[in-house]
Amino acid sequence: MAETKREIERKYESDDSGLPDLTGVAGVATVLDKGVTELDATYYDTADERLAAASITLRRRTGGPDAGWHLKLPVAPGIRDEVRAPLGDSIPRTLAALVRSRVRGAELLPTVRLRSDRDLRDLLDADGRLLAEVSMDAVRADRLTGKGGHAQWTEIEVELADGGDPAFLDRVEKRLRKAGVRPSGSTSKLARALADTAPGKKKRRHRPAPDPVTAGDHVLAYLRAQRDAIVALDPAVRRDTYDSVHRMRVATRRMRSAFRTYRRVLDRTVTDPVGEELKWLAGELGIDRDQEVLTERLTAALDELPRQLTVGPVRTRLRTWSHARTGGSRRRLITVLDGARHLALLDALDALIADPPLLPAAAGRPEKVIAKAVRKDFAALAHRIEHALELPPGHDRDLALHEARKKAKRTRYAAEAATPALGDKAAGLVRSTKSLQSLLGDHQDSVMTREALRTIAAQAHDAGESSFTYGLLYGREERRAERSENALPAAWATIARETEL
Repeated sequence: MAETKREIERKYESDDSGLPDLTGVAGVATVLDKGVTELDATYYDTADERLAAASITLRRRTGGPDAGWHLKLPVAPGIRDEVRAPLGDSIPRTLAALVRSRVRGAELLPTVRLRSDRDLRDLLDADGRLLAEVSMDAVRADRLTGKGGHAQWTEIEVELADGGDPAFLDRVEKRLRKAGVRPSGSTSKLARALADTAPGKKKRRHRPAPDPVTAGDHVLAYLRAQRDAIVALDPAVRRDTYDSVHRMRVATRRMRSAFRTYRRVLDRTVTDPVGEELKWLAGELGIDRDQEVLTERLTAALDELPRQLTVGPVRTRLRTWSHARTGGSRRRLITVLDGARHLALLDALDALIADPPLLPAAAGRPEKVIAKAVRKDFAALAHRIEHALELPPGHDRDLALHEARKKAKRTRYAAEAATPALGDKAAGLVRSTKSLQSLLGDHQDSVMTREALRTIAAQAHDAGESSFTYGLLYGREERRAERSENALPAAWATIARETEL
């Protein structure tokens, strides 16, 4: 069984003079010498080092209190999630699954061996509580691929205690700097080992992508960001991290939207099949997500009612209805992510980014080509909104407003892609369409909630239960929808007046 630990740490360059005295750090009452531990870690990666390129490390380590398999996933600078599994001879399946979106069909091989003599200190407060662990590591690195290579160095590592205040690390760093210690130039031991043991000892240099120039450059930069998000979110979805499913789903929608909006830039005979696969993935991700959102809305509405207005087993009925409509499961979603269709989609996205099907317009000036595409989407949005407002309240208007919401979302994504090229005007359109999308979304949520309430009320009636509370909630939802519809004309008038591309 794997467990996860949030790791917040900082690394520093060091000579061999030992750990500086840290008793003067504010809040530290005791520096406890824990002695020296020998650590031996073998790192695994693909032959082309895909994990290292994504700042992911997978290792098997012996020695120390946490011997075992460790997978470190980046969260933010200086912050990683370490997923641990028991020590064994082969890579645990749980960890292999978490890197599948990167590795796919490639083999994971031993790439680097790191042996460290770790001199460890615990920083404790006046009550004996752990504030941070500070270690001086004498590291010996051996590359296990190609012609090999060897390097050694000494570094200091400061890791915050679980639940600690990150500001404490600032105080430790201040003391270290006074002692002549400086932050490390490498993000991890593995990164330094790969650089220092590279053939010819030539350190790798990260070469940032050139700034976008043409319309095609800007569209591809946006598509690349969405592809990266889909791949990077895969481990989070598998771990059921908060909001990860929604964020991956949004990335698929953004990419599909860009294919449609910028069809003068990219050949649709190539992008349409990929877009269909993205639509399939979004559907799989949304099997339970939409139901969860609807259930949360109904539960929140029920919580707002005074207790005396909840007549009958309403909460039990709601749970029964929700469970019956749950179409998928965590297991089903993991099966999708492990499946050949999903992995083929990831390969197709990589191929599209590496060899994009650019049309002649892709070479054009972004302020002309991209602006024209966004204006076209905005015009279509205007048509949908105006058509919906012409209809009387009721079913047809609800459908028209839902179509307008989808068009608002597409226009927003188009403006997001255009912002680096068009600047403040596109950024303003992003803000206004996001606001419009929220207003229309609340209306659509009310429509869906009322449909659900009719279904639940009918089930309650057939079971001989009171439907009073469902009717009350239905009326409240009607008023919410009415408020959204009443606010729409003024909101749209403001957006139409202020939008200029």
